[in-house]
Amino acid sequence: MQRSLTGKYQSTTTAGESVYAFVPHDLPPRPPVEITSERQRLMERALLGCGRLDAIATLLPDPDLFLYAYVRREAVLSSQIEGTQSSLSDLLMFELDEVPGVPFDDVVEVSNYVAALEHGLRRLREGFPLSNRLLREIHGKLLARGRGDDKQPGEFRRSQNWIGGTRPGNAMYVPPPPHEVEPCMAALERFLHTPDAPGALLKAAFAHVQFETIHPFLDGNGRVGRLLIALILHNDGVLRQPLLYLSLYLKQHRAEYYRLLDAVRRSGDWEAWLDFVLEGIEQTATGAVETAHRLLALFRDDSERVNALGRASANVARVFNALRRRPIARIDALAAEIGVAYPTAARAVNALQTLGIVREITGRKRERIFAYEAYLAILNEGAERQLPS
Repeated sequence: MQRSLTGKYQSTTTAGESVYAFVPHDLPPRPPVEITSERQRLMERALLGCGRLDAIATLLPDPDLFLYAYVRREAVLSSQIEGTQSSLSDLLMFELDEVPGVPFDDVVEVSNYVAALEHGLRRLREGFPLSNRLLREIHGKLLARGRGDDKQPGEFRRSQNWIGGTRPGNAMYVPPPPHEVEPCMAALERFLHTPDAPGALLKAAFAHVQFETIHPFLDGNGRVGRLLIALILHNDGVLRQPLLYLSLYLKQHRAEYYRLLDAVRRSGDWEAWLDFVLEGIEQTATGAVETAHRLLALFRDDSERVNALGRASANVARVFNALRRRPIARIDALAAEIGVAYPTAARAVNALQTLGIVREITGRKRERIFAYEAYLAILNEGAERQLPS
């Protein structure tokens, strides 16, 4: 269904230029999105995929282990869309207070994303509403340090921004003027909580476009906008464990993603956008389920190899379990975590190295760092540079 513009253009002056900024109409789309039989099937497949993901999360022996890994994988992927070169290995090294193999600002940006996502999830679990205040808190964590810490962290913008181009006059898109940001975001918040709002999948799809169209912050809009999708699905009960993130799908289809966002603004083509998101949710959920199965099989097979060591297996198994929780670690940290002496942990790590389960990745003789390679390789698919050789 083709519509007229989904908003209005408003003349504004910024950086000495007169430009037309776009102010979106309030949600939901009008007229309503056409739910054809094919689109209904897309919605059902997407919901089924989410249901399968939610089900496997309840069967996992340690759901927090997967959440820990997926949050960090999402942080890497979402930041890569913005141009960072940091990898999952870089992030885990950074969390060990090690110098990563990329520019410092890149890995700080990814670490900030982890803090922002974990803050948002914690607040929702505490009963705090999904609201503009929460989005501002998340933004404050996202830009707390490194690049962007001078871009009003935690505050809606008070100046004009633009997307693409070298100045407002040749920009690809100019979001609403500053005085329109608060009213637009207030309307978005009302939509999220209106009793007759559409189901969670449609709500997340619509809200993401609206957020990106408003572009309420001076920096970090893309990352917060992608987080908003995950937060809505979790908050509305589609997923008890927030294990579905679309960043890999959006990274793989980046040109189409931006084209469809623009098509909504220019011609009101919500249907094409919705189809794209529903396909992404189904693919992402299916991929997450497959990844969970692969990791479970890996852990089972490696546990059997450890148990085959016989009498020596007890401490090796404890170190192995610690590496499942943190797949890059130093021996002293592993010893402290499982409560054994350093030599005991070192012997266990050597046994895991002999089995080919872990590999030392620094080449140093002291303060060596070991990685659970097969685990990282599964998580890294689509996101990771190679570990040091």
